[in-house]
Amino acid sequence: MLGCGLCLVAGVVAERMWPGMELLSQLIWLLAYLTGGYFGVVSGFHSLRKGKVDVDLLMVLAALGAAYVGAPFEGGLLLFLFALSNVLQSHALGRSRTAIQSLMRLRPEAVRVLEGDQWRTRAVEDVQPGEVVRVVPGESIALDGVVTDGASAVDESSVTGESMPVAKQVGDKMFAGTLNQSGSLEFRVTRPASDSTLARIVRLVEEAQAEKANTQRFLEKAEQHYALGVILFTVGLIVVPWRFFGEGFDVSFYRAMTVMVVASPCALIISTPAAFLSAIGGAARNGVLFKGGAHLETMASIDIVAFDKTGTLTQGNPRVTDVLPTNGLNEEELLSIAASLEERSEHPLGKAVIEAAKERGVSPADARGFQSIPGKGVMAAINGEKMVAGSLDFFQSGQAPLDGEVGRHAERLQTHGRSLILIGRYTEDGRIGKVLGIIGISDKVRPDAKGLIHSLKCLGIKRVVMLTGDHLTVGRAIAAEAGIDEVYALLLPEDKVRVVKELAEQGRVAMVGDGVNDAPALASARVGIAMGAAGTDVAMEVADVVLMSENLHQLAYAFALGKKTRRIVAQNLVFALSVIVILVVSTLTIGIPLPLGVVGHEGSTVLVCLNGLRLLGFRWKG
Repeated sequence: MLGCGLCLVAGVVAERMWPGMELLSQLIWLLAYLTGGYFGVVSGFHSLRKGKVDVDLLMVLAALGAAYVGAPFEGGLLLFLFALSNVLQSHALGRSRTAIQSLMRLRPEAVRVLEGDQWRTRAVEDVQPGEVVRVVPGESIALDGVVTDGASAVDESSVTGESMPVAKQVGDKMFAGTLNQSGSLEFRVTRPASDSTLARIVRLVEEAQAEKANTQRFLEKAEQHYALGVILFTVGLIVVPWRFFGEGFDVSFYRAMTVMVVASPCALIISTPAAFLSAIGGAARNGVLFKGGAHLETMASIDIVAFDKTGTLTQGNPRVTDVLPTNGLNEEELLSIAASLEERSEHPLGKAVIEAAKERGVSPADARGFQSIPGKGVMAAINGEKMVAGSLDFFQSGQAPLDGEVGRHAERLQTHGRSLILIGRYTEDGRIGKVLGIIGISDKVRPDAKGLIHSLKCLGIKRVVMLTGDHLTVGRAIAAEAGIDEVYALLLPEDKVRVVKELAEQGRVAMVGDGVNDAPALASARVGIAMGAAGTDVAMEVADVVLMSENLHQLAYAFALGKKTRRIVAQNLVFALSVIVILVVSTLTIGIPLPLGVVGHEGSTVLVCLNGLRLLGFRWKG
């Protein structure tokens, strides 16, 4: 490009200072064409070998045509500006592609590793899982791990997008690329450098930027037909006026070359990747990972958002609030039986029971023959008797006696938004004969949940629904507090899939969950969104959009970014098309010169790139 520009200047100087030395001028113009058009010729040749016609070929043909009609400067200027435009495009798209890769610079190249009783400095790539690393205040964390000693505050904004530092103590997770602020920490490495959270984020963003949106795919397919049409139209503009209307060949040829330039779809083709790549890169820096432009594009057209309840709309930290024994048991005895049944359960409510037993100093009873009933409960033998812990619906389906005192307790707790675990004893005929008590568990609604629902409505979401495995009364209490439109309750994982598919018949559905137990529903939705997924493999694999933190503000940001990206793409397409139409019409009517057509064509290409780059700095303040 630089050589082409220098040759253009030299050519102008040579023609003015030595007008009689045509050979010198021609050599200079030849150098200008070679330096400015080399890459265009190579690209156009490769496209032709594949049976395709692209804009590079159009530019080279137009430049050669200008030279043919005695306008070598205009042809050289076209090649120079086209090369300059490509450089600016590459720089602009490079900025969006490398926006997230800049995070890798936050990771130090070496760390202090405990070897025996000595601390040694080693390269990050040489540290293996299981080794212990020390990080001091003000130092970046190089690897994922779990704190084994010390306490500090860590800035995790590079990974989760959260601006507030997070307190870390023994047992907490550490993420590569974050910044230790106040205290010294020692942590045991859980992943090698190549598989750290930061490295996986970069890989996901690179894969996402390689996956094209539907609009981009359509334009790239249309480019082949459009470019071929421009060539045929150009040939017509040369032949028809010259052969049938007696116009001079040089005049019609010059006008046709100008039309070929201004009608080329450079700005159209670049308008979508400039926007989508910038949006994906900017979102990743704010803790939101889109797994491709197609998902970003779809976010703008979502009609219905379905939320999982626990851990999504609620804080995901359920606590036991009520222990109500019956049939002669006291609270400690009931809690001991419940803790023994839930000891091997992975359900959040079961973990809440274990935690409550520990806090009260209650030891679990000895349980044997543990058996899990997915979505319903658990059972085991305790002191020779078969016991069961499960949901109210499970007990009702087992024909357990829930009238009288038990029924009143259950109704009261549900009215107050409590989730219930019932404890019962099986009879010899396989029925739940006695209800030994009820444990009420509360999980508070996130303080920002109501604001999120309001923001989604302002962004054009028509319906917001909640899917829960809990009882309908509990679901309605949570929904009323958060401002949810509809509640689907008593759902097993397969039921959530069914509901998502039913909702899909009424509009485009996005499902929001934790990415683990909601995996089937996330996969069934038009867009699956996993929340709080920093360091979670399942969430990163299953969802189409990953929110690295548990901040609901990121969800509104993701929808707002989708809509903003759609507007930017629409602006670029309308602008690019308008410029093409105006320049073509102007060329055919008032006969604008080739240099002006070149400036208009290449200028519009640069402008749509710059417009798309605005998405790198997009902020949602809703």
